[in-house]
Amino acid sequence: MNKSRLEAFSDGVFAIIITIMVLELKIPEEASWHSVKPLLPVFICYILSFSFIAIYWVNHHHLMHTLRRVSAGVMWANVLLLFCLSLVPWATGWMGKTNFERVTVAVYGSLLISCGLSYTLLGSTIRKTYKNATKLSLAVSKDDKKGLISTILYGASIPVALFVSPVISACFFVIVSIMWMIPNKAIEEALSDE
Repeated sequence: MNKSRLEAFSDGVFAIIITIMVLELKIPEEASWHSVKPLLPVFICYILSFSFIAIYWVNHHHLMHTLRRVSAGVMWANVLLLFCLSLVPWATGWMGKTNFERVTVAVYGSLLISCGLSYTLLGSTIRKTYKNATKLSLAVSKDDKKGLISTILYGASIPVALFVSPVISACFFVIVSIMWMIPNKAIEEALSDE
């Protein structure tokens, strides 16, 4: 399998995930703010999850640029990541429809841990295929610190949601999202050098 086929398949799954999430947004019955208010939790969850999917798509794109050889391990690690991400619409809908109920926020946090760990696995599997590190692969590996911080915050979000406040857990999700939206300048520089 060549790299472009793996990227095309992955991009298709990302597009389907976003499509499924947007289809969960219901159109208000009336043209009033009163009819929109009950839909706000679902919309907020959509924005949060769309941000996460977009972040994964951007970082997956950068990671695929470092890929030189597609191995079976890379394909399976990629499929694992896509599987975890494919559950995001389900968790998003559940959390939104229950108005950020404790258990649903904890499940969402657990899913985000799974997504993060599967992305880390994909990155390490790709790095194992290198004969020599490139400037781009070294730049991408600098995001490992962000990955560790994300995993800690996702892990903390579970007990916080269950025993303290689901709103604080949601704030952890927003912090992680903002952290990943800040671009890694080393990746941009390495891409422009290639």
